[in-house]
This record gives sequence, C-alpha cells and structure tokens, in this order.
Amino acid sequence: MARPRTHDEALRLKLLDRAGELIAADGPKALSLRKLAADAGTSTTAVYSLFGSKPDLVNALYTEGFRRFGARMAHTPLTGDTVEDLVALGSAYRASALADPHLYGIMFTRSVPGFEPNEAAEKLARETLKPLELIIRRAIADGVFLDVPPETIAVGCWAIVHGLVSLELTGNLPEEFDVTSSYERALRANASGWLSPQASGNDPS
Repeated sequence: MARPRTHDEALRLKLLDRAGELIAADGPKALSLRKLAADAGTSTTAVYSLFGSKPDLVNALYTEGFRRFGARMAHTPLTGDTVEDLVALGSAYRASALADPHLYGIMFTRSVPGFEPNEAAEKLARETLKPLELIIRRAIADGVFLDVPPETIAVGCWAIVHGLVSLELTGNLPEEFDVTSSYERALRANASGWLSPQASGNDPS
C-alpha cells in the first residue's frame, strides 16, 4: 500500500492561506514559519520542503494570489460590448479581492516591506491583466474609445476598482453605502467616459 503524501497540494494551499491571514491580521512580522506550521498542523520541515525560505514563501503567496485572480479574469463572460465587458472585469476583480482578502495586500499594496516578486511571478501578474488590455486596445482601434494611449485608460480603470475595493476591504465606506450597485455604477460611468463622441452618440457632425 502506497504511503500517503505528506507535502501535497492541499497542504501547500492550506499553508499559503494561513500565511496570508497572519500577514493580513498582524503584519509581516507575524509570519513565523514555526507558528505557521503549528497552525496548519504540520512541521517546519514540511514548510521548508514546500517553499524554502520565508522570502520564497511570500513569493508563493504573491503567485497564488495572481493565479486565482487571473483565473477569475480569464473566465469572466464577455459580451463584446466594451463598457459592459469592462464592468464585468471590474466585478471579477472585486469578487477575487473579497474571496481572498488575505492575498490582496500582498498582490497590490506591497504589504510586505522589501518584497520583490521573482521574474516568473511578475510575468504571471502582468498576464492577468491581458483581458483588460485586449478590450481597451480593440475599442480604441474600432473607434469605440477615444484615441489615447491604451495604458492611460487601463490605469484609470485599475485605479477606480483598486480604490473602491481597498476602501471596502479596510472598512472605510459608510455603513449605509450600497457597495455592489454603487461599485458597478462607478465602473460603468468611468468606462463610458472614454467613449468617442461617435460611440457615445454625441457626434457633433
């Protein structure tokens, strides 16, 4: 009978989620490999075997966050309507942040001072935004969006979703604020603001 695998994928994910929770709750100094192992019901040997050093563990957290985020972005149903598709991607961004708030800070706010993702992790992070970039570039090429540098629109879209999501995750929105509907309206208004006069129905000619 084969011996059970001690250091399997389930343990790896359990350790990553717990490590992210420790950092999110008490900061990076709370990430003790001994405590992490104890919380996960395993040994420090298992942690070292799976991740290596503490910086390697943080890099794995960053990578796992973007792996989950990228999957949500890539599997977001798109309609071909530029504004609605940008709203859909923005909603997927929020859903990912709410599903894994303990990873969000490591991914987008540099919550671990001095951490720099390795080349493979950086490449993965960039790839997750490809759906956003493709929609924007296509909209500019088709005359749907204003003829401005695509990165201007992309960064603007990212800024509004990141700002609203960060306020939500940190509990800085008013209690009576209807987050979901207001979030979607803000995303739609932002996307609509990039429409060319012809596409928006305001062609002066």
